[in-house]
Amino acid sequence: MPEQNENIHQLSLKELPRIASLFCGWNETMICSCLQGYMGKAYVSDSISPSAAKIDVGDFYFFAGVPDRNLVHHIPIDFTSKEILMIPQNEDWSRLIEQVWNTDSEKIKRYAIKKEPGVFDKEKLQSYIDALPQGYNLRMIDEEIYNQIMAEDWSRDLCSVFAAYDEYQRNGLGVVALHNGIPAAGASSYTVYDKGIEIEIDTRPAHRRKGLALACGAKLILECLSRGLYPSWDAHDMRSVALAEKLGYHLDKEYTAYLVKIKD
Repeated sequence: MPEQNENIHQLSLKELPRIASLFCGWNETMICSCLQGYMGKAYVSDSISPSAAKIDVGDFYFFAGVPDRNLVHHIPIDFTSKEILMIPQNEDWSRLIEQVWNTDSEKIKRYAIKKEPGVFDKEKLQSYIDALPQGYNLRMIDEEIYNQIMAEDWSRDLCSVFAAYDEYQRNGLGVVALHNGIPAAGASSYTVYDKGIEIEIDTRPAHRRKGLALACGAKLILECLSRGLYPSWDAHDMRSVALAEKLGYHLDKEYTAYLVKIKD
């Protein structure tokens, strides 16, 4: 369960450069989101000369450097989710996560998607938007839609990493498919970083398998391209990979993650 640990230090914005080298070469935009000061938190055991670090962004924890048991065990006291996705930098971190969290963790595979700025076919993306089923319409996320999204479990991840609408309005970007004025699906910036976003797509269960995710994803990608932003994608399963590939992305590789259950 979440607890405080006097051996763990949260880095301030000006201290973040101290851990940049530990994450060097890790091509993950959520790490950039934190190191560039947009969102997330970074923790170390040694704030002066850290040899290990943990970056928390949303429900994702990234571990780098020399494996540190205190960092793996640490859950901030204000963390409210029931699950964490822990991402190890290497096998040594994997073994430590398995030791610390044991039966409360499940080893899973996620899928990294290649970052290819010139890969998108704008005409094809527009065709997915034009194929939106009758009775639905697309709308960019404004304050009214943001509040509707945050009020429901199925859609909350679309905007939940932003502290409030003011922050989302300043840095975020998203679109929803509306049915009778109510969000039925959406694509949004789960996180943001310099010149890009990490895409999150969700659909209300009753409206699945209608092409809504495809239309929303296509619209968001086109909006990103028009604003000089890169729409990064990371897939949680092969269905997400298939959707990404239909939108123009290509699979890079699978990687190991741990789904950790947090007990009360």
